[in-house]
Amino acid sequence: MQLIRLAALLFISAVVATPALAQDRRVPSSQAELKLSYAPIVQRVQPAVVNVYAAKTVQTRNPFLDDPIFRRFFGVPGQPEQMQRSLGSGVMVDPSGLVVTNNHVIEGADQVKISLADKREFEAEIVLKDSRTDLAVLRVKDAKEKFPTLDFANSDELLVGDVVIAIGNPFGVGQTVTHGIISALARTQVGITDYQFFIQTDAAINPGNSGGALVDMTGRLAGINTAIFSRSGGSQGIGFAIPANMVRVVVASAKSGGKAVKRPWLGARLQAVTPDIAETLGLKLPNGALVANVAPNSPAAHAGLKLSDLIVAIDGQTIDDPNAFDYRFATRPLGGTAQIDVQRGGKTIKLTVPLETAPDTGRDEIVLTARSPFQGAKVANISPALADELHLDASVEGVVVTDLANDGTAANVGFQKGDIILAVNNQKIARTSDLEKASKAASRIWRITLVRGGQQINVTLGG
Repeated sequence: MQLIRLAALLFISAVVATPALAQDRRVPSSQAELKLSYAPIVQRVQPAVVNVYAAKTVQTRNPFLDDPIFRRFFGVPGQPEQMQRSLGSGVMVDPSGLVVTNNHVIEGADQVKISLADKREFEAEIVLKDSRTDLAVLRVKDAKEKFPTLDFANSDELLVGDVVIAIGNPFGVGQTVTHGIISALARTQVGITDYQFFIQTDAAINPGNSGGALVDMTGRLAGINTAIFSRSGGSQGIGFAIPANMVRVVVASAKSGGKAVKRPWLGARLQAVTPDIAETLGLKLPNGALVANVAPNSPAAHAGLKLSDLIVAIDGQTIDDPNAFDYRFATRPLGGTAQIDVQRGGKTIKLTVPLETAPDTGRDEIVLTARSPFQGAKVANISPALADELHLDASVEGVVVTDLANDGTAANVGFQKGDIILAVNNQKIARTSDLEKASKAASRIWRITLVRGGQQINVTLGG
């Protein structure tokens, strides 16, 4: 099956603050109730849902440029430019003109516009991009009015079976409303973003719905539609939305003026509990997040978390796997503490973890330009923040690849984002300055030691 990113799920039905009120959810009991309409909710919500248009200029490569005879006799003509356009949806979350959408909708864009439900168009600027959640925040340029907005629902209160409405711009046909139910919660095996904890819905979504609103029956924003699971590329009743509680964190960072989202840092590497591990630990079910590593002087270390501890809950919410923990922990407010329940030696103990950001000093990020296998690679020293961002073992020393130019040598020879360079031609690489110096050396043979996916690899290039 092919996973297609797009968004148009309308969020789950209103979930209420107390278990008793949850009983207000019920099946229609009469013919009259079956004739009830969603129109009042839609009319209230639609003005806050926008269409997002993004464009970027790319150069198209002329295949004749690869022919040395052509280049010799005709020179090197300018490469023609082409405008690539994408469309999606977004949601107004602040009356000043802040719009939240999917990062993949505006990724690489030179120009961004939004179109309101009343057809008016506005230029927009990108305030914040967060690839880890696939969310981005835009701001209307030169806004001279207050815009209608949607309030956030508490996505932790949603229940499977709640009715939700999705609003977006599928296939660019214009604002469209679909409805369905929440099919599942806490989907963690979707593979879309770093924080995998999605709302699944059968509300019809299609290309162009990405970034649109999933709303509950009180008209609150329950999630941002992000992807569908489809064989054909069209809606087949399996769509995924980013929960509102995660969206709220990203929007708050944008409102505070930050260029990056600040999240709590645990400082521990977690792994899933397989059936074999569960049997070894004497567990009835393979649930929880197993601690595989604890970084020194991290919040996890200060809380007393130890190797082989099994995290089973955070602030009273059950943890089924590491993805669930990552989401729950990332949505906790900075500055306070979180209580985690840990199984250790057959007993359950409670630990208090401080909620603080990871140190991010001394990255010294540079782009390597010298003629070498590393040309076009952006590299940085491993800091706790970078290790957390790239899911690296913070105890590993070295220099990590953070990005690759598409037309660079490093990408062509097979380097990948997240590769940790340990040595070049038997010279230890501890800092970016070491790798920059090594890349400038005149050498026909390049012997490189790197770590990828936790495995050390030795490669030889040239000859």
